[in-house]
Amino acid sequence: MVDSTAATVVAQRLGLRLCLRLGLGTVLAAVLIMVIGVAVSVGAVAVPLATVWGVVLDRLIPGLIAPDVSAGHASIVWQIRLPRVILAGLVGAGLGMVGAALQSVTRNPLADPHLLGISSGGAFGAIAALLHTGLFLGALTVPLMAFGGALMATVLVLGVARMARGSTADRLVLTGVAVSFVIMACANILIFLGDPRATHTVVFWMLGGLGLAQWSHLLWPLAVLIPCGLWLWAQAGQLNAMSLGDETAASLGLEVGRFRLTVFVVAALITGVMVAFSGLIGFVGLMMPHLVRMVLGGDNARVLPASAFAGAVFLIGADALARVAMAPEDIPIGVVTGLCGGLFFIWIMSRKT
Repeated sequence: MVDSTAATVVAQRLGLRLCLRLGLGTVLAAVLIMVIGVAVSVGAVAVPLATVWGVVLDRLIPGLIAPDVSAGHASIVWQIRLPRVILAGLVGAGLGMVGAALQSVTRNPLADPHLLGISSGGAFGAIAALLHTGLFLGALTVPLMAFGGALMATVLVLGVARMARGSTADRLVLTGVAVSFVIMACANILIFLGDPRATHTVVFWMLGGLGLAQWSHLLWPLAVLIPCGLWLWAQAGQLNAMSLGDETAASLGLEVGRFRLTVFVVAALITGVMVAFSGLIGFVGLMMPHLVRMVLGGDNARVLPASAFAGAVFLIGADALARVAMAPEDIPIGVVTGLCGGLFFIWIMSRKT
């Protein structure tokens, strides 16, 4: 009788948790859809929300409705803004998850793919592909070169930190900043040596932007983000152990060195592909995980997906702001995130002192 009652209580609790998670997931999905709709509607040419969703539903389910909109508005919504907003969401989600994972594996709340030089390495690879090597692998050339550059930067940071005996979290971040400066200097040399008639194309990579987004571009970030993001989420327990220190993680049976290297490689893959399509966008991976931990605590089972959601919403909002602040001109989104991230970085440092 007691066992039956206990089983009933456990079942009720599991059912309640499942309902709460489904309810929370529904609310977050609704918020994301609302943000996407608003972001698509704003810009140099404002489009009413009803028109936005009318065009989207008509394209997804032809014949469901017959929106009374001009061909120009339909093209703005479907061909220009919606791919851009979705790309912003994918990039923001990827950078948010990468930042959360790096902060846990390095035990440093200031760790970020931009500060650790990974983003700079990805930009270096993309610039090399655009100005010097050419698209010798077709559409895969820029993403693969960006991943190679991000991986190269990761190896450099780890190698320099080890040679300098700087294995502590603070030293690792400082090493990443130094390596980032070196890589960007090399990227500037590539720009200087490139064809002057083509160098205007790399301004996109240096300042960050989503204006070149197309539907065909969304496949690669999505194909990388889903498996790599799910893998990072599956490693939430190991990341929690790493956040307690190497000795504690090792005592729990975790191969610390191999696991840290694997996380860095996955982070380089995500960051490299995102940089290939968005350019240098900094501080998303720094801000979002930190804000999420302030609300949800330090369990990476919650922090990782929440950081992805927060990163997507933030970058979609930042892109919308970049489009309306000086309309009809677009401010590079890296300027917006850099301004927000710099102020946030100063705030974190002031709280630590």
